[in-house]
Amino acid sequence: MHRILQDKSLFRPHCLINGQWRDAADKSVLNVINPANGKQLGHVPNCGAEEARLAVEAAHTAFTAWSAKSPQERGAYLHAWEQAIHANLEDLARLLTLEQGKPLAEARGEILQGASYFPWYAEEARRVSGEVVPGFRQGVQALTRHAPVGVAAAITPWNFPMSMIPRKVAPALAAGCTAIVKPASATPYSALAMAELAMRVGIPAGVFNVITGSAGAIGSVITESPLVRKLSFTGSTPVGKTLAAQCGPTLKRVSLELGGNAPFIVFDDADIDLAARMALGNKFRNAGQTCICANRFLVHKDVFDAFVRRLLQGIRELKVGDGLKADTTMGPLINAEAVAHVDALVRDALQNGACRIAGGQAHKLGGNFYEPTLLTGIKPDMRIFREEIFGPVAAVMSFEDEEEAVALANDTEYGLASYVCTRDMARTWRLWKSLQYGMVGVNDAGLASAETPFGGVKGSGMGREGGREGLLEYMETHYALLGGIG
Repeated sequence: MHRILQDKSLFRPHCLINGQWRDAADKSVLNVINPANGKQLGHVPNCGAEEARLAVEAAHTAFTAWSAKSPQERGAYLHAWEQAIHANLEDLARLLTLEQGKPLAEARGEILQGASYFPWYAEEARRVSGEVVPGFRQGVQALTRHAPVGVAAAITPWNFPMSMIPRKVAPALAAGCTAIVKPASATPYSALAMAELAMRVGIPAGVFNVITGSAGAIGSVITESPLVRKLSFTGSTPVGKTLAAQCGPTLKRVSLELGGNAPFIVFDDADIDLAARMALGNKFRNAGQTCICANRFLVHKDVFDAFVRRLLQGIRELKVGDGLKADTTMGPLINAEAVAHVDALVRDALQNGACRIAGGQAHKLGGNFYEPTLLTGIKPDMRIFREEIFGPVAAVMSFEDEEEAVALANDTEYGLASYVCTRDMARTWRLWKSLQYGMVGVNDAGLASAETPFGGVKGSGMGREGGREGLLEYMETHYALLGGIG
């Protein structure tokens, strides 16, 4: 690890609590593995309840002074943090690729996209205004203002370990909250590198804390503590439901970005070349390990063959390998369990009548690599139609008309992202209303941005990240009624 980074101090094998780097109290550790070669990168503290309580207390103590700062003062730290990320982009990208596996180009893109949340929220916090409510009774005046909720905890996933931190922490700190981050155990070094940069730009002790270790022990302290007033979680739907239930007794605010089962609908009037390029980038980015990547391709029968041909051509051009190699365009899955899950879904589909056009098995590179796969003949009773694939498998089926496409798209418990390829504006408006998803991308799959709200409905969670909505998730509205006026 140290040989690859120019700035070796970005590799941090300790947690950050109250401005100090520390080990677990019992000195236990978690090993971190490079998914591309199975070799150990290093280890991080296996923290538990004791360290979690210390982090909560530190964030609670720091909240008073941090929330008292002006939005401009808080924003200055966020601007500096973004600049530090840009200055260390190449090292951060290598670190991300080493522990997560994605190609370097994707790693750079993730880091830059995540960093964009810092300046946007630094400025948006200056525009959060209350209201002077129009009079509703003689002699009174109603006023509202927005205030930070308090200590905010974020539990981040392994698939986007760099960008998820700014997405959650930038609005929290901009609003005046203090933060505790529990990164995924598979990818902790990205979060710890972000913590190192936070220290360098002078973010006060206790305002930003990162603890690695036992998800159960740390999560229990976070959800049970009355000092923690907000939890943001990105991960699976079952875990999200459990965390939401655990937050119930303390009535915390909860934001949950959970599983997805995104439909990608291609109509007969679509630009097929554009649809295929869009599908390729959306499906195989991060080896298909994204919550918003297409899970089910629904293609009109009249353009089905043309779309499959173009998608197959793109799949054949993918270069699978170690993400540190310059020519790699798709890296490994995160671990052996992920490979087994993807392969089980493919096996089930093939056994139930699906047709394998490309791939469909573990890659010849071995380890955590899986072949980019294209299946047709998908049916609603197959597991691959119902379950989140989270791997490099494009599952394609045909439809006859708009009504059938909408019914197939909505036939799932999830409702995060959906995609539509059409040149019919009237159809676009109809689908935006009829598709039961928090987000719809029409002829474009780049949904995530600092400026726009990101999140789902149904089993895909609640709350939004990004946009003005993402800032208000960390604020509560206070109302004052002034009497005796005039």
